[in-house]
Amino acid sequence: MDAFYASVELLRYPQLAGHAVAIGGGRLHQPSIQPDGQWRFATLRDYVGRGVITTSTYPARALGVHSGMGLMKAAALAPDVVLLPVDFDQYRQYSRQFKTAVATLAPVIEDRGIDEIYLDLTDVPGAQDAIGDDPLGGVRALALAIKQAVRTATGLSCSIGVTPNKLLSKLCSDLEKPDGLTVLMHDEIASRIWPLPASRINGIGPKASARLATHAIDTIGQLAHADPAWLMAEFGSHYGAWLHAAAHGLDERPLVTSREAKSLSRETTFERDLHPRHDRTTLGPIFTRLCEQVAHDLARKGYVGRTVGVKLRYDDFKIVTRSLTMPTATRDAATIRQWAGRCLKTAPLDRRLRLIGVKMEALIKGDGQPLVQEPDVPYTLPLFDRP
Repeated sequence: MDAFYASVELLRYPQLAGHAVAIGGGRLHQPSIQPDGQWRFATLRDYVGRGVITTSTYPARALGVHSGMGLMKAAALAPDVVLLPVDFDQYRQYSRQFKTAVATLAPVIEDRGIDEIYLDLTDVPGAQDAIGDDPLGGVRALALAIKQAVRTATGLSCSIGVTPNKLLSKLCSDLEKPDGLTVLMHDEIASRIWPLPASRINGIGPKASARLATHAIDTIGQLAHADPAWLMAEFGSHYGAWLHAAAHGLDERPLVTSREAKSLSRETTFERDLHPRHDRTTLGPIFTRLCEQVAHDLARKGYVGRTVGVKLRYDDFKIVTRSLTMPTATRDAATIRQWAGRCLKTAPLDRRLRLIGVKMEALIKGDGQPLVQEPDVPYTLPLFDRP
């Protein structure tokens, strides 16, 4: 999906279409309606805190404002960019809608997260047909139909790469954004893929790119012509062999159409550090909300969990986790909160906190059973008091 979170927000605020917009931070910069009926939007210059950008529109990216960038840094770079808070519940809703629309045309799907999927078009009717003088006309028509189905269902655009394998499709889906369609066969790799930077291959990160650059390997083509034995000696046998194969567009991975979740978690980073005791009236509702969100996620995905855990990041960036295993699996929000509170009380609570999170593990499909022989703990019990 194209600039997914930002595009969903533009459906809500169509007057921002074509503008530089960043998504990130908390609810303090929620848009508001003025007495004259006009919307007031915060800008990056209004932001004070340490949040990061989740995503941005393409005009904002042209100004250098990208996902993962600190909001304060982005404000110094482009202070007039509009700033909107994240709304993950809304993004998940649109994610389900676009995937459902795609499945009506291409049902063999590997889910790769909220805004990305792989499709196997091999056995989809018409995908292998030639149309006129175009031997790939059938697959182009199918891809266009998928794009239209997504737009009809969500009002959003997507970009598609159609190639022989997952590695090339991932790369090609980014070549013509936004609203792009790239169809590429293996004999076109040298002319269309090799001139690209090596970092465009998913799996070659900044560190690997920097190491390759020290050996004058900047493009995928230069990587393809590197000696495989040297690559394995320099980067290790497994990664070196993969680098050589990836540069030649080789990827034998099948689609994974079912993947059982191992855990579900929710966490939040605070706009300012909060002390477990002095700010407990603020922390308590936040912690409760995280537990409720985890419970909702479990119910939506049809899971129950038996192990609950908490994650704390302190003001010195140290991370501490604690977990407990319950007698019976559950997805009840009150029960999760009760046991998460027990986890919390075993962690050091003498420093300010930057982040807090709640996780459920040991997941199984099912409805779960209520816990038995447990004390009746009030749902609103303060969690940051020592017993």
